[in-house]
Amino acid sequence: MSDDVLKILEEKMAKTTSILKENLNTVRAGRANPALLDKVMVDYYGNPTPLKSVANISVPDPHSLLVTPFDPQSIHEIEKAIAAANIGINPANDGKIIRLQIPSLTEERRKELTKVVGKYGEDAKVAIRNERREVNDKLKKQEKNSEITEDDLHNDEKSVQKLTDEGIKNIEEIISAKEKEIMEV
Repeated sequence: MSDDVLKILEEKMAKTTSILKENLNTVRAGRANPALLDKVMVDYYGNPTPLKSVANISVPDPHSLLVTPFDPQSIHEIEKAIAAANIGINPANDGKIIRLQIPSLTEERRKELTKVVGKYGEDAKVAIRNERREVNDKLKKQEKNSEITEDDLHNDEKSVQKLTDEGIKNIEEIISAKEKEIMEV
């Protein structure tokens, strides 16, 4: 029974880590990255549609993105959506493509971004600790209902703590790598 609980905990921690990585992809690190536009939704004929579904996004050089609409008629809607997404980049439209110049980050902006990244990391750690608490509560309930022994409870709690420590260490490594990327000039 406890193996199921541990497996569920592993899956929840993997999902938390995945969400953290998605959030970090939207943090601009001074380099062009198509993931910056992942959360941009375009009003495409009245339907909110992800940008990558209505345009091709390419990286011609480290400081710019090129957005090529599949339907040339939608270029103004795409430009409007990018501007409204508030990613700190102004789109430039030449009638066929949209060019996004990624400005170099100032030292002050880099420090602000590392704080944002740190907050994402803290949120992920809190989520993992909450998952640990939920699993420990389930295990204690099982022991109380005589589904598992006190020794099993003790061993399972150790396993849960070990998994939690690994999850938090993994998050710290991800955060550290992103902060290093941001602080690179």
